[in-house]
Amino acid sequence: MSMILSASVVRVRDGLPLSASTDYEQSMGVQQCRKYFKTLSKKLAQLPDRCMLKAGQYNINFISSLGVSYMMLCTENYPSVLAFCFLDELQKEFITTYNMMRTNTAIRPYCFIEFDNFIQRTKQRYNNPRSLSTKINLADMQTEIKLRPPYQISMSELGSTNGFAHLSAAEFKGTGKISAAPHQRLEAITLPGIVSFILSLLCGALNLIRGFHAIESLLQNEGEDFSYVIAFFLGTAACLYQCYLFLYCTGWRNIKSFLAFGLICLCNMYLYELRNLWQLFFHVTVGAFSALQIRLRQPQGKSPDYNV
Repeated sequence: MSMILSASVVRVRDGLPLSASTDYEQSMGVQQCRKYFKTLSKKLAQLPDRCMLKAGQYNINFISSLGVSYMMLCTENYPSVLAFCFLDELQKEFITTYNMMRTNTAIRPYCFIEFDNFIQRTKQRYNNPRSLSTKINLADMQTEIKLRPPYQISMSELGSTNGFAHLSAAEFKGTGKISAAPHQRLEAITLPGIVSFILSLLCGALNLIRGFHAIESLLQNEGEDFSYVIAFFLGTAACLYQCYLFLYCTGWRNIKSFLAFGLICLCNMYLYELRNLWQLFFHVTVGAFSALQIRLRQPQGKSPDYNV
């Protein structure tokens, strides 16, 4: 039997679930599709605004608009035109009910759970085709889908744990390709971000100067420890790498920034005898502040252009 099984509303930029229907189907296939939902929700900013994923006996369809994505799970034989009409109705009602300010500032998951009432009513209508004949215009949606068909996500693109394993570097132009994640632009730089960037450069420069002084001292006194030189230069490298991570979008960016901060802490622990407490506090605090700003500056969510 062809039918809609579930639907959800998700914020595009971070995958935060805003609302969802109550699911009663508990089969293994549906459970697996819920995992696909979570993986897709984390990659919405990298995907076109209308997509379809075929997962065995089920299809996952979604559309995105104004920073919000509307996702649904249906059986494989459910008509695509009806599926996207269903999503279009959810989108119109959600935009009418909630303004962009509320969706952009939402913090808690499912903070618009009351929207489930509309999802359930609409799902019941679309699972009973007789009630749809006079309420939607299928011809308009069929024409739109022909002009701008949904991007077909293949299972090979869907990674098991980290989302999409590989995406084409070519920009999506209606031919089934999408922009690759490494070329994403980051959000605009804020004033605290500029401050953290300058302070990281300053800490790197101070470490570099102290490193050269340590080399001079080592050449003049044979008893000096060369490991201090290494610690100063490693601290310099960690600070400069934090600056790089703040400016550019790379894979595993947050983990790399945390590791760089850890290296800064280790270097300052080793240099405890050469620095006073205020100097140690300054370097560690700047490293922590820079790691926080890297975490806060996320990739931009951008919908690709279509050539139709």
